[in-house]
Amino acid sequence: MDISARVDYAVRGMLILAEADADESGPLSIDALASQQELPRKFLEAIFADLRRADLVVSRRGSRGGYVLGRASREISIGDIFRAVDGPLAEVRGLRPHQTEYQGVATHLPSLWVAVRASLREVLDDTSLEDLRTGRLPKRVRQLLAAPDAWRNR
Repeated sequence: MDISARVDYAVRGMLILAEADADESGPLSIDALASQQELPRKFLEAIFADLRRADLVVSRRGSRGGYVLGRASREISIGDIFRAVDGPLAEVRGLRPHQTEYQGVATHLPSLWVAVRASLREVLDDTSLEDLRTGRLPKRVRQLLAAPDAWRNR
């Protein structure tokens, strides 16, 4: 699985907003968001437009304007952020995994693709922005991280 720069930057930007929300420090400008994580400003603007369209952030105008979370950080899953900026969690040649169909020896391949999507959902949809901000990850995610080869390349 390839996690795009869009997703990486979106999650990092949303974590900054979640921290600002927890600190009650108010809206943050794109410049402030970009500088905190050394993200490209123009790219972040486009990403935040997608997040705004998905109602994950709200923009406020004025001298103290900027962005705030669209709802509580515990109500925003990492999967929500992923989908807002990159679309579906899993696609096969532009199709959803359950829409694929193969003949012959590959007949059962759609089942594997659906299982891959389900495993992504298990991690991304069950982990909230607040879980990630605080490091209190869901039990299943912690179990996956504790697997002997979790941190090893293959």
